[in-house]
Amino acid sequence: MIKSTIHFLLFCLIIISCKKEQYLKHIEGKNTDVSELISSDETIENFIKPYKARINNSLDSIIAYSPKYLSKKDLEPNSLNTAVGNFMADAVFEMTNLKISEYNTKPIDFVLLNHGGIRSSLPSGNLSKRTAYNLMPFENAIVLIELTPSGIQDLLKYLSVNQRAHPISGLKLAINKKGQIIESSINNKDIDLNKNYVVATSDYLLNGGDKMNFFKLNKNVSSIDYKIRDALIDYFSKKDTIAPISDNRFIYLDH
Repeated sequence: MIKSTIHFLLFCLIIISCKKEQYLKHIEGKNTDVSELISSDETIENFIKPYKARINNSLDSIIAYSPKYLSKKDLEPNSLNTAVGNFMADAVFEMTNLKISEYNTKPIDFVLLNHGGIRSSLPSGNLSKRTAYNLMPFENAIVLIELTPSGIQDLLKYLSVNQRAHPISGLKLAINKKGQIIESSINNKDIDLNKNYVVATSDYLLNGGDKMNFFKLNKNVSSIDYKIRDALIDYFSKKDTIAPISDNRFIYLDH
């Protein structure tokens, strides 16, 4: 049985008549264990029932279809990308570039998310808003970061040394088994280490999540009031059928 403790503050107020002022004289606290033995309040249950039904109906409405089950553990030989990770990064790339037409900001050049942020698989069959909530249950917002050349170099080094299937889109990287970078490009062009690039990522990573401290080497940071989860939902609705694949965006090469 799982127990949690809710602290109820019992206020004992002693009103002292002094120049018409009132003072809080004493506060006491008491712990009350909440468990399954405590029955629910039927009045409250009946009150929230229609709202709960409406929310569940919205979350479970079908908005897309996936022909295959996809897991973040599905790694092809010599590959450091997964189909479900590619889907999430591509969704953020496409939907963010559509979203920022409302803002006075530069288009993004690429996307970097984190592998640990994929919280479930993409099931086969019908997809709903609830699917997006399962994939991204956190309130992580998309931020746009203009990285300096030093930041780009540190980002590439991080990915090559870390060697984890962090979702990327717009960025291609090939490394050897020693973690040395063999090929790299952004938007199918060789990376120019004399210019800044705009990357879309999460506010969690911006703040140093997964030790991605290179994001601190930025020139500008912009917020577009757009959650990763909402980008996934919008992408579901826009695409209808979701069929991503593992490709060559992040791979090992033998030479």
